[in-house]
Amino acid sequence: MVVAPLLAARGLTAVRAIDGRDVRVLDGVDLKLAPGDIAELRGPSGAGKTTLLLAIARLLPGAGGSLALAGESADATDPAVWRTKVALLPQRTALFPGTVEENLLLPFALKSRDGATPPSAEALRAALDDVGLSDVALDRDTARLSVGQAARVALLRVLLTAPRVLLLDEPDASLDDASAAAVAAMTARFAEAGGAVLRVSHLRADAAATVRLHLEGGRLGGGDRDDR
Repeated sequence: MVVAPLLAARGLTAVRAIDGRDVRVLDGVDLKLAPGDIAELRGPSGAGKTTLLLAIARLLPGAGGSLALAGESADATDPAVWRTKVALLPQRTALFPGTVEENLLLPFALKSRDGATPPSAEALRAALDDVGLSDVALDRDTARLSVGQAARVALLRVLLTAPRVLLLDEPDASLDDASAAAVAAMTARFAEAGGAVLRVSHLRADAAATVRLHLEGGRLGGGDRDDR
């Protein structure tokens, strides 16, 4: 029996104005991710790695091509609902003024999650403990978090919403080695539970990656799976 990939992208295209001319930064990109995949995406600066994440998250007006999640076409899903299932964590993720608890609960106040039950304070406490933030109180002001703590809270905020696919744009770009390792462990556990991850990497290679991809000239290369 043929099983549909968790995420499938076919013929993705995107044009961006560079130095006064239109450049096709995505030129028919095809991509398939299976449950458990951690795909590491590399390429030169300006190759369109962030553009690819935005296109997959349906945050790029004018992008062409088709997307499907578990065999269901994106055309059948409202974009806001799609983004609850295919979640993007941008490189410069901002925590909002307020407490850690308020930030973790913020997604559950969005209209796209109408009817979803927010986690209890006990569940939030356990989640923080689980990602090595046992020293961070729920009522701590986010302005008092370190860079590494803030990065983990931002990623945890996404994970608590239970997406199927996680898109990460250089999640460890500004982190020290210990915080970067903690973020990598969080994404690895998400994949082990049946999710799929596509992460842009620049400084560090992801030792847990099962797929290595390279984007250049609008085309996606690689895709060989590492034996585990």
